[in-house]
Amino acid sequence: MYSNGYIFRYASIVVILAAAFLSMASVLLKPFQERNRAIDKMQGILAAAQVKGVTSDNAIPLFNKYIVNEEIIDSTGNVVESYTKAVKENAPAFNIDLATELYNQSKHKPYKLPIYIAQKDGQKIYIIPMRGTGLWGPIWGNIALTANFKTVIGVFFDDESETPGLGGEIAQLPFQNQFIGKTIFDNQGDFTSVSVVKGGIQKMSPADRIHGVDAISGGTLTSNGVNAMLHDVLTLYLPYMKKNN
Repeated sequence: MYSNGYIFRYASIVVILAAAFLSMASVLLKPFQERNRAIDKMQGILAAAQVKGVTSDNAIPLFNKYIVNEEIIDSTGNVVESYTKAVKENAPAFNIDLATELYNQSKHKPYKLPIYIAQKDGQKIYIIPMRGTGLWGPIWGNIALTANFKTVIGVFFDDESETPGLGGEIAQLPFQNQFIGKTIFDNQGDFTSVSVVKGGIQKMSPADRIHGVDAISGGTLTSNGVNAMLHDVLTLYLPYMKKNN
């Protein structure tokens, strides 16, 4: 029989070796994990800009092809940093943690925001990243706007844990494609955002339907989260839009 001391020492050695192995594996895998996260981020940005045929294999070259500038702006809409070099994934704007910056904003602390500028088919496109809260956890995405910031070119949404077939439908094209051609300003230039309307945009006046999309049936709370995310994040970019329109 082994003594208790022997068993304790043996178990301790096994635990230490296992911890060392896991730590080493984490260090070795970290660059690959970060690259995959960066590629996912690029795919979401390009999807909003309606760049077709983007895969994990070609996301990096397509991102560097279509994104011509990345800017960091402050709370007053001033550009504090601009990046136009060839390798866009190295831009400071690309590496901003939007969740942290939105938290700082909510606590009335200084914050900075990224914006991506694309050139596609001779058209200038502004792409704004967004982050909010769904029913079960974070939701995020991007919205691409025309050069005058009025009309939506496209959107991309994703989520961490929304219910498949219900709130999880925000990540599907039938929901996202509704946003194409909608406008976030009215004819007087007042900000409207795009409303996700429970019961459908037929409840809106015909003139207002250009500012609305149908909510997800059975996904009311997630739809409300998208609604709030669009309004709250776009509001933060209004000073920038006014200075650049």
